[in-house]
Amino acid sequence: MSQEQPQKPEAVKYGDVFNVSGQLASQPIAPQDAAALQSAENMALGQSPKGGPAAVMQSAADLNKRLGAVGPDDMSDVIGDQGVTVAKADIGGYQIISESIGGHVVGQYGRPTDVKMSEPGSALEADAITIGEALEATALSAGDKPVDASDAAAIQAAEVRATGLGHVVPGGVAAEAQAAAAYNASVARDEEKAKLGDILTDATIKLTDDKPVTREVADGVIFAEIRNKPVMATHPGGVAAAVAAAARLNQEK
Repeated sequence: MSQEQPQKPEAVKYGDVFNVSGQLASQPIAPQDAAALQSAENMALGQSPKGGPAAVMQSAADLNKRLGAVGPDDMSDVIGDQGVTVAKADIGGYQIISESIGGHVVGQYGRPTDVKMSEPGSALEADAITIGEALEATALSAGDKPVDASDAAAIQAAEVRATGLGHVVPGGVAAEAQAAAAYNASVARDEEKAKLGDILTDATIKLTDDKPVTREVADGVIFAEIRNKPVMATHPGGVAAAVAAAARLNQEK
């Protein structure tokens, strides 16, 4: 009686982690793929963003190496033939970054262009605007906006940077935003939906800790909001816009 051979774990392919199609989707992510995109990020941006496409690819490539699916010097045919690109465009005070592999977009995100990069966060004045205060400002500027997934993601990014805990606080402002976004997704009429003002009016009280808004905080909140929107733009007066404005004001003090 023949015994079944244990199935070999499948390699992580591009289609498993990115919204791509065609030949690229079926190719395993290889170590030199990650190295190529990381090099392009460093050249275009001065650094390889934490949690960015190259970092995701590096994690997948490391796993594929451990599985024996790829070798340390392997590179996918698509990258070998067509290469990688990291493009930047300045739009309305934000730098929109698009990363592509063989013509397939694997990452799009934004960061403010008009916040000074030379002044470290530790140099902020004692009266700097805090993350909680920036969230409360959103309640004034966009309080009537129904909460959606991009708002919840931006609020979560703000909360984890304020508390330093690295996770959503049960019953906190991010948890409320997530619940509101989930509720709103099932409600048809905007007037019946939970609004940003309902969640953020007392944000400073709901946060277990608070910190001044820095450029790095603004970058994270903007990225979180944009990556959860079908269009590459933040909401005027919304969470990311308010946090970016606070960072700008703090740097000017």
